[in-house]
Amino acid sequence: MFQRAFAWSVIRGSVFSLLVIAFSLAGPAMAQTLRFTAFDVQGNQRIQTDTILTYAGITPGTSIGEGEVNDALQRLQNTGLFETVEIDVRGNTLVIRVQEYPTISRINIEGNRRIDDDVLLAQISSEPRRIYSPSVAESDAAAITEAYRQSGRLTATVTPEIIRRDDNRVDLVFSVTEGRVVETERIAFVGNRAYSDRRLRRVLESTQAGLFRLLIRSDTFIEDRIALDRQLLTNFYEDRGYVDFQILSVTPELARGRDAYFVTFNIREGQSFSIGQITTTSDIPEALAADFQEVIRLRPGMVYSPRLIDETISRMENLATQQGLRFVRIEPLITRNDADLTLDVEFALTPGERVFVERIDIEGNATTIDRVIRRQFDTVEGDPFDPRAIRQAGERIRALGYFADVNVEGRPGSSADQVIVDVNVEEQPTGSLGFSVSFSSDTGAGLAVNFSEQNFLGRGQSVALSFDTSDGSQAFNFSFTEPAFLRRDLSLGTSFYYRETTSQNREFDTLDFGTRVSLGFPVSENGRLSLFYSLERNEIANVPATSSDIIERDAGTRWNSSVGATYAYDTRDGGLNPNAGVRLQFGMEAAGLGGDAQYIRTTALAIAETRVAREEVTLRASFEGGAVTTIDGNSQLNDRFFLSSRQMRGFDTFGLGPRDLAATNQDALGGNYFAVARFEAAFPLGLPTEYGISGGVFADVGTVWGLDDVNGEGGAIVDDGLYWRSSVGLSIFWDTAIGPLRFNFSRAIDTLPYDRTRDFDLTVEARF
Repeated sequence: MFQRAFAWSVIRGSVFSLLVIAFSLAGPAMAQTLRFTAFDVQGNQRIQTDTILTYAGITPGTSIGEGEVNDALQRLQNTGLFETVEIDVRGNTLVIRVQEYPTISRINIEGNRRIDDDVLLAQISSEPRRIYSPSVAESDAAAITEAYRQSGRLTATVTPEIIRRDDNRVDLVFSVTEGRVVETERIAFVGNRAYSDRRLRRVLESTQAGLFRLLIRSDTFIEDRIALDRQLLTNFYEDRGYVDFQILSVTPELARGRDAYFVTFNIREGQSFSIGQITTTSDIPEALAADFQEVIRLRPGMVYSPRLIDETISRMENLATQQGLRFVRIEPLITRNDADLTLDVEFALTPGERVFVERIDIEGNATTIDRVIRRQFDTVEGDPFDPRAIRQAGERIRALGYFADVNVEGRPGSSADQVIVDVNVEEQPTGSLGFSVSFSSDTGAGLAVNFSEQNFLGRGQSVALSFDTSDGSQAFNFSFTEPAFLRRDLSLGTSFYYRETTSQNREFDTLDFGTRVSLGFPVSENGRLSLFYSLERNEIANVPATSSDIIERDAGTRWNSSVGATYAYDTRDGGLNPNAGVRLQFGMEAAGLGGDAQYIRTTALAIAETRVAREEVTLRASFEGGAVTTIDGNSQLNDRFFLSSRQMRGFDTFGLGPRDLAATNQDALGGNYFAVARFEAAFPLGLPTEYGISGGVFADVGTVWGLDDVNGEGGAIVDDGLYWRSSVGLSIFWDTAIGPLRFNFSRAIDTLPYDRTRDFDLTVEARF
């Protein structure tokens, strides 16, 4: 039996081999040459027959082989116009049968709840009344999936489906399964010694999921945000002298349940370097090194920072421009001293390349007009090309907040000494409409509606409108600002306000409305001066008989016309020390240009803050004071100073200062002078960073004093002397997704018997 089977297998194999050889020998003889004199196209409805024959590429009467017929079939299939294609040879006639792809009647998206249809439809290429293409539909499904991935829903799936209709039409439906949001459950750091994980997390844009994970959107894991986090972390360390800092890797690990990410930054800090010797050399005869050395604000021993080096170079370049020197290149030469961890800096002035800016091309600004972007450049067409100035212009464009993406690059121009600067931007929404619910111990519960537009009509102007009401008060505010008045660095602002109160810790009503026009401009690197004119109407009404005669004399309506100036100097965000800064502000207002009021009001504010204990603790000291000098007569209630519970913690608003003790209600009279000193420290409480809870301690010292007329009710004399009050307390700060909360637990230490104190203060603001 086995032998017969084996023999049959051998015979069958031999026969098969002979057939293969036979067909191989006969192949060339069997190959045919085809010549078509007629074509029969069937099944086409929308596409013309001539168009189909053009795609096929077969010329009538030309001799072709079977391979070329197959090529014609492939060409027709690759057009993407036909669902099926068949070719049949009937003698000298070539029959082409096609079934066209249907036309899209409408497009629907189903299953989406988190992202609106309009947003998703903007991501796809398929359109109604266009030919349906399976490949395009698959690409559209991928685009919708990517939109969900950007919102943190990495498990979302999108399936394209068609529903056939008559007349070769279909409805295209994208079925969406959204899945859950993937959160950043934990952000950890490996290799950090100088700064804690808690401090470094505050640097990043990403946050960990916390108590309000259903509301906080920044804890959603977005892969593209990692690149921004890397840059922010690098800037943080470099700004503190860590020149060798490296991010070795960033590892996002998806949890087993695919509902959370654990992100780990593996870093190498290195050592923090300080600035050593600072010198300036010049290879340009007209540029004296001593002149440029004088504008350097760096000092040996300061923490090294690339930002400070760039600012120094900018000051030197400005000096070169003032001296009429062009094409000056300023290069910082760094000498490293590992023994004492210092970096010697030499600013070398050398002749630069004679390259000019041919033109500045701007693209992508669908809303913002070109002028708004161009005014961020200190360089115009025909100026020497300065890469540093171009980079700084790019940073200023980004800082506007009008664009989601900004790319500024130079490319060769029409000649070797010309450069074209390309600016590509991507617009983003700049307006907001918000509602907020607030509560404070002063005003009770309140509701506010706010509208703002930072790029009004694409002109870079800002408009803000707000209305809020609380227990016993209503307020309306409108403001408009032109940041580049007369196309210069002049900010022109105008505002209007209306405010009415009926019970604000006082037993009389007020109604105030007015307008202000201001003009602001820089006067130094960190200083700015603002000039203003103000016109307002003040009314005090419904003063009860139990009030002081001093208040009753001020009742009624009064117009106030005044001019003034405010100077502000602030180094908290851009100073030499990233961990410390000051804000100084001085203002003066003179009333009497018409109207009923005549006085000179002077105010001053000084704030100093610094971070200590590896930047975990913030120390802040504030000093504030003011004086009103009347020109003719007595100061009025609206002219004098009152301290709020925020200015002097531990006391009610209107809680301290001169009072008429002979009056029944003893309403606060205010004073011509006030002075307050506030000291506070904010620090972490050891709770997880994602909770957003920190603590603080504070101590306040202040007072209000001085009246022009101290004669009160019944001939009583009001004591308006200088008496210092003080308070201490604890604070709990809670930065929640619905707004910042602050709890102040205060204890007044030095008081007078008639002062009105407050042991607890709560401020809540919820935004929607």
